[in-house]
Amino acid sequence: MRAQLDGFLGRFTMYRLVLSVLTILLVYSLVLDLLGWLTFGIGAMLLSALLSVAICTLVSWVLAKIFRVKAHLESSLITGLLVYFLFWPTLDPTALGGIALAAALAGASKFLLAYRRRHIFNPAAIGAFLVSLTGLNLATWWTATPAMLWLLIPAALLVLYRSSKLIFAGIFVVVAAGVISLRLIGSGLDPATALSQPFGSLPVLFFVGFMLSEPLTLPPRRYQQWLLAGVVGLLFSVPFQLGPIFSSPELALLIGNLLSFLLGQRRGLRLKFNGSRELTPSSREYLFSSDRPARFAAGQYMELSLPHRKADLRGMRRVFSLTTDPHDGGQLAFALRLAEPSSSFKKTLNTLRAGEVISATGVWGDFVLPRGHSPLLLLAAGVGITPFMSQLRSVLHTPAEHRDVVLVYTVTSLEEFGYRQELTELCAADGVRLVVCCPVDPEITGAEHLASGYPSAEQLAAAVPDIGIRRVYASGSPAFVAHARASGHRAGARKVHTDSFLGY
Repeated sequence: MRAQLDGFLGRFTMYRLVLSVLTILLVYSLVLDLLGWLTFGIGAMLLSALLSVAICTLVSWVLAKIFRVKAHLESSLITGLLVYFLFWPTLDPTALGGIALAAALAGASKFLLAYRRRHIFNPAAIGAFLVSLTGLNLATWWTATPAMLWLLIPAALLVLYRSSKLIFAGIFVVVAAGVISLRLIGSGLDPATALSQPFGSLPVLFFVGFMLSEPLTLPPRRYQQWLLAGVVGLLFSVPFQLGPIFSSPELALLIGNLLSFLLGQRRGLRLKFNGSRELTPSSREYLFSSDRPARFAAGQYMELSLPHRKADLRGMRRVFSLTTDPHDGGQLAFALRLAEPSSSFKKTLNTLRAGEVISATGVWGDFVLPRGHSPLLLLAAGVGITPFMSQLRSVLHTPAEHRDVVLVYTVTSLEEFGYRQELTELCAADGVRLVVCCPVDPEITGAEHLASGYPSAEQLAAAVPDIGIRRVYASGSPAFVAHARASGHRAGARKVHTDSFLGY
């Protein structure tokens, strides 16, 4: 079931998924108003939504022209919809002016409140906060109503699952809801009512599902994100005052954004295309050089931005594992599977000419090797070999970090054996033990051959009898990762670390 869900969600970028979910929530809110469960009025809701989305998109488009960059339409639409859900839908001219100003400020913040082409603050939150200072309007976060929760809960869970932020969200919810409930109980409210208040009257779920979890304003490592979730949970739930400014959900989020920036905001990079090479008939490796050294750990992934006409559901931004040794300075490489039908992004990537420049918006991921010299078991299938190539190249570059490594690589045929020559050399020179699952024996000196198909628990236990003392990592398609996790545990692995990034 999990593999099927991951496979289905993997067809969409996070931008497209969030945009779709927010659009469904918009339609749902209109239906609720028609049924009388909300009482804003259809006219007020439609006008507020149209104003939020149109103004934000227009301002983003104009500033993109001024700054000579490509406007990201999906990002602008998402921000506009978020602004709609923050402010009470209305027909009042003054309040509508506040909504329009918030949308304009949100769109502008991506360009004006940015550091090296990366916005620092959540755009919708900074727009709402600045408008509150003018007195034109105040954010009400009106999705925190019982009627909206019926769809808001599964919508937020879907987005958080897709972005691998369920634990992150859980930390925030436990801290924020726990503190709020304790404060209400302390004021005399009965426990049942106090426990329901954070969800039925306060925007805990919308806040974490669609605002706090925005990857572009999160620290790059998981432990930093968890720490941030706890801190923002406290800021969200405990009233405070900064001079004349009183606490609010948007202020709590902005403080969290600033903390993320100070923890190590990833820098935007300009990547010059240097060419590509065929790895297999269905995959290629793309080579770039960056305008400044890129800081990343072996096994992490980077988001590439490639605006193009007639973008499909996969969108104009995609994330790919780096295959490069982090010690190579400004040299970066990514390997992609190009099976037909290919996405519009990959088709555009294949039309790049040497010297053309694209943008990289950040580095993320915790699929990195542990410190020390723990023995490793790496389970890969197909293009899932990519993060392991970065790790193996890094280990080879630093002899002091020599590891006892077993790589079990599953391929559908000899033709689809990516990095065959390099893995052969690693097997011979660096002592990497290579086990290949392939219909035909690859006849690599020092390598072992298993039958084709994903390795079973019995095959893993026989091929790697000391699996119980190894740190086990798995990378590949959702189906392979699910199989590797189950087989690894049955074979005796204590834990199977997975390359679970789902992109944004």
